Amino acid sequence: MLEHFPFYLSLIIAIVLLIMLANKIKVAYPVLLVIAGLIISFIPGIPAMHIDPELIFLIFLPPLLYEAAWGISWKELWRWRRIITSFAFVVVFLTAMSVAFVANHFIPGFSLVLGFLLGGIVSPPDAVSAGAILKFVKVPKRMSSILEGESLLNDASSLIIFRFALIAVATGQFVWYEAALSFSWMLIAGVGIGLLVGWIFMKAHKYLPTDTNMDVILTIVTPYIMYLAAEEVHSSGVLAVVSGGLLLSNKRHLFLSSTSRLRGVNVWESFCFVLNGLVFMLIGLDLPQITAGLEGVSTSSAIGYGVLITVVLIVGRILSAYGAVLITLIARNFITVADTRNPGYKVPLILGWTGMRGVVSLAAALSIPVHLSDGSPFPQRNLILFITFIVILLTLVVQGLTLPYLIRKLQVPNLDESLSEEEAYHTIKKQLAVHALSHLNAHYAAQLKQQPALQQIARKWEQNAAITDNELMAEECKLIYLDLLNQQREWLHQKNLEEKTLNEEIIRKHLKFLDMEEEKLNFL
Repeated sequence: MLEHFPFYLSLIIAIVLLIMLANKIKVAYPVLLVIAGLIISFIPGIPAMHIDPELIFLIFLPPLLYEAAWGISWKELWRWRRIITSFAFVVVFLTAMSVAFVANHFIPGFSLVLGFLLGGIVSPPDAVSAGAILKFVKVPKRMSSILEGESLLNDASSLIIFRFALIAVATGQFVWYEAALSFSWMLIAGVGIGLLVGWIFMKAHKYLPTDTNMDVILTIVTPYIMYLAAEEVHSSGVLAVVSGGLLLSNKRHLFLSSTSRLRGVNVWESFCFVLNGLVFMLIGLDLPQITAGLEGVSTSSAIGYGVLITVVLIVGRILSAYGAVLITLIARNFITVADTRNPGYKVPLILGWTGMRGVVSLAAALSIPVHLSDGSPFPQRNLILFITFIVILLTLVVQGLTLPYLIRKLQVPNLDESLSEEEAYHTIKKQLAVHALSHLNAHYAAQLKQQPALQQIARKWEQNAAITDNELMAEECKLIYLDLLNQQREWLHQKNLEEKTLNEEIIRKHLKFLDMEEEKLNFL
């Protein structure tokens, strides 16, 4: 381990440089990192990399899911809940089933159960890949919300399928009612444990005498506790992290100080930056280990099987996207749907093309045991590993490189907002200033006449000008200003709840600005 430490440091530097290059040439960094990992793996003398699946599931997965849960809008998640749950559960199951039948029919030696095992591995699109690629192109908010929400939940559903298929291969039998009960337990207990652990940590932040550093450390510990607690009772650790993360994200302004919120964002961005870079680089570096175990099947045949499964995944997802739109158009005649308008053919086509696979699929494949309980080799393990790698590589490179072009070419109209994001931001800014001035005049009229600092604050809101940093404020003025900032936060949260189609990112920009304003008080 220690003798390879310089190599690991070099990897970190290489990751930073490659992401710089990706930003420069407008390419999603997961694509470059995987390709770079492949190239590095062929360099003579490079240490052999072995990805421990437990390392991925325990060290990498909880914080990455947790950070994604903090970034998503609960309002948008609830608004598009039907299509998100259909993609995260129904489409994942249908995809696994399609892969199972195709693998059973076209790949020699693949039983239907082994096909379901492979389907459970490769069915979930990767959250990090889609998120990184969408940063380079402008898509309607509804589309990014659906993709983010789906990616938070589909890992859980695919891993559940994977577990049941693994048991069926090992025991040679599948009891459907036991599987149904286990599935229900994993869902309900996973969500319940995540909410319970999240509630406990929320109270700890609120009532214990923590400072900013302690708050940040607790946020890093939280997803690991959620994941371990859920896995200990054989429920879904993924759903526990996602549900707990959504709870804490939605309540962050109630138990974290402005300093903790601002510094926490910076720490988490750096932390996940390193984790994301490492996992994609490791995918490419793991190629020698995967190909070394490929025996009994020629490399060209194995690549052909990988291409076949990739085509099944892409076509199946596109058809599922059009099917979801069709069902929504029919359902709008009977129930209230999020949007009754016809999105046309462009939106489902793009949704169908955003099926990049990633590190969760590779970790699941690597976690297949080498031997069964009777000591015999696990059937087709090495081929499953190789097919999974081909699927990840092709979806990342082919779809990842072409998705930005496809989005620009189709020019999908934004059906959500009548105003541009900039116009909506300034509209909220004006309304926020009016609300603050109204509260100031109603509750602090006397102090406003006596305190120059408060008058300066009022002029700032009236003229959209910043308060000067060298303006000294009395403690009473600071307390009043803090109350005004809290009033603005409450108004923003209420506005966010009332305006169903308002982009929550605009609200969050204003909340971040209020946090920065509160932070300035420490230097006044």
